[in-house]
Amino acid sequence: MRVALVYDLRDDYRALGLSEDEVAEFDSIETIDALAGALEALGCEAIRVGRGQALAARLVAGERYDIVFSIAEGVTGRSREAQVPALCELFDQPYLFSDPLTLAAALDKAVAKRLVRDAGVPTPSFAVAEGSANELVDWTDFPAFVKPLAEGTGKGCEAASLVHSEAALQAAVARVIARYRQPALVEQYLPGREFTVGIVGNGEEARVLGVCEILLKPNAEANVYSLHNKELCEELVTYAPAADGEARLAGARALAAYRALQCRDTARIDFRSDAKGDPYFLEANPLAGLNPWHSDLPILAAQNGVAFTTLIGIILDAGLARYGLSRRTLEPGRKRA
Repeated sequence: MRVALVYDLRDDYRALGLSEDEVAEFDSIETIDALAGALEALGCEAIRVGRGQALAARLVAGERYDIVFSIAEGVTGRSREAQVPALCELFDQPYLFSDPLTLAAALDKAVAKRLVRDAGVPTPSFAVAEGSANELVDWTDFPAFVKPLAEGTGKGCEAASLVHSEAALQAAVARVIARYRQPALVEQYLPGREFTVGIVGNGEEARVLGVCEILLKPNAEANVYSLHNKELCEELVTYAPAADGEARLAGARALAAYRALQCRDTARIDFRSDAKGDPYFLEANPLAGLNPWHSDLPILAAQNGVAFTTLIGIILDAGLARYGLSRRTLEPGRKRA
């Protein structure tokens, strides 16, 4: 079967003059090589398309694939992760992962929080400053954490994001708005354990793949799973499998959040607990990183006995099933479903 790999490569955007912060969400050639290798090990032909514009050109030219495997994040706009799936839908091209509505809603952290909260999953108190720190003069839930409304990979999360006073809050909000040219999200900071939960599957068959606790080492940037800590995670972070009652509750709530957001095929859901050990939803990542050695989802999968190629196979099979297909129905010489 022909699988189109669609991705944003860091080196491509560096060549266009983007900064290291601007390319932080994008992928390395090592990730693409690993994905292509896994797909080929699963019996697929992995076709390296590149970014969304390249896919658009191919679709316009009439080329089609059995399925598109897109990890492209997009460059601009709060719906940028939805661009490739929307393009696929425009051309009636099957694709993996969540649909445009879910991807857009999840990237806007405040929208995701409202949807998940309405489904009964607790989330810390939060507010959004659209264009000015003055919009938050009534905020009283300290300590608080400030980050961009629609970024991933820890972008905009740093030591100065954790604030304990109105003056520090105002400064952090102003910094985020100026630096990222988007609203700032402020949420109550919770002092408990931090978990990330891997989910795979669809509908009633969706399940928790594993729960991983994020533990910062003494030499890490304190109190925050920041971009700096993520980029140097091998040196600064311990990923600990977690299966106690608190972790299981985070897993159950993650599955509820996954379903509330109507995620598909796979996602990674982040939680942090309060002082009483009650886990609260932070954000959802329906386009989770897939570097086999560096990204949270493959790491927690491996901790639960699921090798990288097996993980990619689970995701692929879940997506194909949504279209009434399977790898077997798409074998050469077989009539397509």
